[in-house]
Amino acid sequence: MKRLQNLHTHSRFCDGRDTPEEMVETAIEKGFESIGFSGHSWMYFSPQYAMSPEDTEQYRREILRLREKYAGKIGIFLGLEMEIFSTDVDLSGYDYLIGSSHYFNFDGCMVGFDRSAEAVKKVIDECFDGDGMKYARAYYKNLARLPEYGDFDIIGHFDLITKHSEKENFFDTESDEYREYAVSAAEALAGKIPYFEVNTGAIARGYRTTPYPDLFLMKKLRKLGSRPIISSDCHQREMLDCGFEQAEKLLIEAGFTERYILTNNGFAAVPLKEA
Repeated sequence: MKRLQNLHTHSRFCDGRDTPEEMVETAIEKGFESIGFSGHSWMYFSPQYAMSPEDTEQYRREILRLREKYAGKIGIFLGLEMEIFSTDVDLSGYDYLIGSSHYFNFDGCMVGFDRSAEAVKKVIDECFDGDGMKYARAYYKNLARLPEYGDFDIIGHFDLITKHSEKENFFDTESDEYREYAVSAAEALAGKIPYFEVNTGAIARGYRTTPYPDLFLMKKLRKLGSRPIISSDCHQREMLDCGFEQAEKLLIEAGFTERYILTNNGFAAVPLKEA
């Protein structure tokens, strides 16, 4: 039994394409055991990608309605993806929380970097003196601060800044300097956020051919005791299970023997099987 689950799912309540119910119906069609929704927390500095406080309440009600409607057919979990610079967000009442970093804060000026390659280059040029490694260092310093913003269950797309690394050489991901910054963040989060996601979202959107994080970081996270889940960071229902088999193979290569899924009794291990 595959025990398919996706906990990183976006709908029309934030920047997803489909309604939550459409996502649920597709998950059932694809044989998912359960699905978790993770709408973006309210970000005053980026309202087009986030749920407003009013939308958040509607989102909560809708996910709980669907949980009741589809009981016996599929498990449905209510989650939230929390941006570290979000403010005045109530984190209570969720089944799980994903902690993520998509922005830099320069004296109150918020700069997003989960953008096109052209936009990223502009951020590096204007905010980091054209130095991609400074950009990488700043990202991992932010990521290491996740526990200051909430009691998170899952680290979202650990090395998100490598989104364009297969096509654009903004910094050397195999250099000792880069790896030092990434490992420093991993060590800072060890024991504080128990799970990390093997995130296939960049595959679904055509930016990468491999999941986040890379193999080097997966191996480091394993040694630090961090436990993996597999997610598609889904923004359109057709891609709900995108890259899952590839993610499992990468976890096995990194030395993991289990992945984890959320159940009504908390997170549970699922054995990984070599093909």
